[in-house]
Amino acid sequence: MTAVTRRQLAGLMGGASAAAMLAKGAWAQSPARAKDGGLVLGMSLEPPVLDPNLNAAAAVREVTYLNIYESLGRIDSKGNVGPGLASSWKVSEDGTEYVFTLRPGLKYHDGEPCDSADVKFTLDRLSAPNATAPAKSLYASIASVEAPNATTVRVKLKNPDSFFVYNIALGDAAIMGRKSAETNGTKPVGTGPFMFKERKEGDSITLVKWPGYRDAASIKLNTVVFKVTKDPAAQVNALLAGDIDAFGGFQAPELVNRVRADGRFAVVIGSTEGETILATNNGKAPMNDLRVRQAIAHAIDREELVAGENGFAIPIGSHCAPHNPAYVDLTKTYPLDLAKAKKLLADAGHPNGFSASLKLPPVGYAQRSGEIIAAQLGKIGIKLSITQLQWPQWLSEVFRERNYDFTIVAHTEANDLDRYAREGYYWNYNSQAFRDNWNAVVRETDPARRLPLLQKAQKIIADDAVNGFLFQLGKIGVWNKNLVGMWENSPTPAVDLSAVSWK
Repeated sequence: MTAVTRRQLAGLMGGASAAAMLAKGAWAQSPARAKDGGLVLGMSLEPPVLDPNLNAAAAVREVTYLNIYESLGRIDSKGNVGPGLASSWKVSEDGTEYVFTLRPGLKYHDGEPCDSADVKFTLDRLSAPNATAPAKSLYASIASVEAPNATTVRVKLKNPDSFFVYNIALGDAAIMGRKSAETNGTKPVGTGPFMFKERKEGDSITLVKWPGYRDAASIKLNTVVFKVTKDPAAQVNALLAGDIDAFGGFQAPELVNRVRADGRFAVVIGSTEGETILATNNGKAPMNDLRVRQAIAHAIDREELVAGENGFAIPIGSHCAPHNPAYVDLTKTYPLDLAKAKKLLADAGHPNGFSASLKLPPVGYAQRSGEIIAAQLGKIGIKLSITQLQWPQWLSEVFRERNYDFTIVAHTEANDLDRYAREGYYWNYNSQAFRDNWNAVVRETDPARRLPLLQKAQKIIADDAVNGFLFQLGKIGVWNKNLVGMWENSPTPAVDLSAVSWK
């Protein structure tokens, strides 16, 4: 049992009376869907598009990765990388050349063959100097891609890249067909076990089992509907009414006891890669002053924020998951100290504080933490004006246009310290010291020697107070107890349905 699980279990002991009350109306949930191999999955956010090369939203990958699209490698529920479309690969001694062997006979949902030319097309598109993919920096080490025959791909790197195998297994590196790539945003075509059927904007996305999948007999679900349900109370009501069978990421921690009390459901507490931060526009005054960012860090009460998540979170002091072997506890870098925070603000020329915007995406943790952060920073004179944005607005205004002061969001990919080295990333952080250190991290293929470099990276951004580091988001899985195969943890944004079935 992990530390997060022990903490969270403490909040799940009540509700006996509710259980008795709900048991009176208990029924066998979704018997027709279970019999027919159907499943309805709840989602808090609707994916803007269905091509991970076009948009950074985690919801895109949750629907498509391992379901519609596949990558050369495959990330499993424990975060390990195994074979995907590539059955195996070999690495040169100097770590700069990878040779992948593809599975034979691969096909797309439209019947077109999937071969090494598609892999080259995909990797070239990700690594080209003019690439527009949001994760293009992950593939910047690619020097060339060759396809000597239909099942062999040779990738040459500019330098050793310790994250390369992991990165080409991500949903961001989903292999696209040359003929279907241009329309994958609205009509996705992949090689995965499920094919796209229809989308109802603002409501749902429906996938169906693909009979042509190479291991179709192992896929037990016939139809999957991703149902968009944003409101936390509506999520609970939909579960209790049997309209939704599962939430892989339940967004209402304050309502967990109500669901837990109902014996029809399993409540499974796991971990995520979601570092939840008070993202800060470092390129905009007054946040471009280190003293201002330090003052903000001294005003943050993480324990209060964790309490706002009903304990389903772990305080963090930098951008790294506590379960990561490289994690360093830096929560005391700037301990809660309002007097020191006020002095730092005064020294920076803001003795009475200042006003700023806090633009929030439509997710529960951001809404809850936003109110708490506004109150906490108000104690040192920083007056935050909260604006609620829909997800496409947030991606446009905050993420792409960088038109914001503060926002709150969870970054859900593993190994994402690299964001602090990206030029033009939405935090507007510019540190040559960090970039130099990160380049050393990437080039160091020995895990033992890479560890202190990763720890140094965490300390640099903690000392620079780049963002307000709040907490590691917990994963609350809620689903019908007769469902098996759902992921307990979330090592990457994914709702892998390939092993999910009804008992």
